[in-house]
Parts: sequence; C-alpha cells; structure tokens
Amino acid sequence: MSELRRRMQEAMILRGFSARTQEAYVACVAGLARYTHRSPEVLEVSAIQRYLLHLITERKLAYASVNQAACAIRFLFGEVLGRPAIRLAIPMAKVPKRLPTVFSREEVMRLFAHARSLRDRALLETVYASGLRLSEACALELSDIESAPDRMCLKVRQGKGQRDRYTLLSPRLLDGLRAYWQAYRPRRWVFPNSDGTGPIGEQTVQRHYHTARHAASLPVCGIHTLRHSFATHLLEAGVDLPTIQHLLGHTHIATTMRYLHLAQSRLTRTTSPLDLLAER
Repeated sequence: MSELRRRMQEAMILRGFSARTQEAYVACVAGLARYTHRSPEVLEVSAIQRYLLHLITERKLAYASVNQAACAIRFLFGEVLGRPAIRLAIPMAKVPKRLPTVFSREEVMRLFAHARSLRDRALLETVYASGLRLSEACALELSDIESAPDRMCLKVRQGKGQRDRYTLLSPRLLDGLRAYWQAYRPRRWVFPNSDGTGPIGEQTVQRHYHTARHAASLPVCGIHTLRHSFATHLLEAGVDLPTIQHLLGHTHIATTMRYLHLAQSRLTRTTSPLDLLAER
C-alpha cells in the first residue's frame, strides 16, 4: 500500500484536496484493502460493491460515510490507476434527509453552566457565538481575534473548501475569551493542546462537550448542534439568510435555507389556513 498511498496522496495534493480529505480518502482505501486482503489495484467492481455493502449492513455506517468511501475509491481508480470506467459501476447511496437537532436558548445556557472548566466554557461559547465548525474552533489562533471596536470579528482560516471568512465576535464572547486568556495564557492557538505545541485535538473537544451535555441532561447529539443552534437563533432574531450564509461559510444558499424549517418563531407566528376561514 505504501507506493499506492504515495501516488494517491500526490494526486490529491495536485488537485488541492484539504488535509482532512486526504486523510479520510486514504483511510477509506486502507479499509478496502484490509477487508479484501488484496491490493486495490487488482480488485474488480464486485469486490468493491461487497465492501460497500459490508459497511452498510455489518458496520452500520451512515450512508454519508459509505458515500465518502465510494468517492475515495472512485478517485483512486479514476485519477490514480487510470481506470475511469469503474466509477460508473460504484453506486452512491441516497442519504436520508433529516433535520438537525437544535438546542433552545435555555438549553445552550445550561450546557455552558455545566462546562467543567473556564477553558471548556470558553471553547463551547466560541463555537456557538461564532457558528464555527469543530475543526475551525480548534485551529483558531490569537491573531484571528480582531477586537478593535470598528472590527469585532473572528477570522476563520481555510474553513471547509479551503476558504477564509469572517464571522461574529460578540462583546460577551470577547469578555469570556479575555478572562480565559488571563487564566491560561495561551501563546499562539486560542485553545492549544496539553503541551502547547499545537491546537487542541477534535476528539478532546468532543469529549469535553459530551461531558457538559450529559451533565446538563441534554439530548444525545454532537457539538455541531451548537453551529445549528447559532444559525437557527440568528434566523429567529430576524437576520437574513444571505448574512447567515456568509457567517457559516456555506457555498450555496440552499444549504442555509434548511434552517427555515428549524426556526420555531417563524412557525409559531404563522397562521393556519383553518384559522383564516370565515366563521360559519
């Protein structure tokens, strides 16, 4: 696998794939090799389809994860091994459309109140207050905090799709971050790892989040729920969709529009057509 892995990584680098995508694609192909006990170079379509079926029926992976594996394998055969015809034979599963979980404002406050430390609370508040993805919060650097009164924003470097953007920095969050900095004195990353040589790990953040979530008796859901809650609460406060789209870093407005289905204030302010009928 080492030579094939090198060729695949070089192909991904040439096409501008992010480090996270490279890591995910290599892991998918390595999983295929482990399952079949053969080099992917010699596999037929039927073996690949059995592997994808194994991911669904035995490993119980979500269809989005199975589709990622299919994309990785299609890239390997089409762009690295020069067998593009195989791409047409690998199915892409239909991902069920489900609305994401959203916390109420009261639930968000309970989550923060149950954070185990000042650092954990500052991190959770940053994710919610600025609508960050987990990877974006981990990679945040002190220089990304622009606190001048006429700026007041966070710079998100190389977010999804390798795009920079600016998002909100609320005065309340800034006060919390300053208190956190006074206590912990981070030097480069806002939330460094234990020895300060790099950013905090995503699994570490997830662990701290779930500890607080469990203590607050909140529904079982990931830290991305805070980003969903950020967008939904802004929408309920009257912020327009294009602004929320920019703050979240969405490429397409259709991605942001799903929060229309989650904004409770819009639902409760809507009159049923039954109530519009003239009384008899």
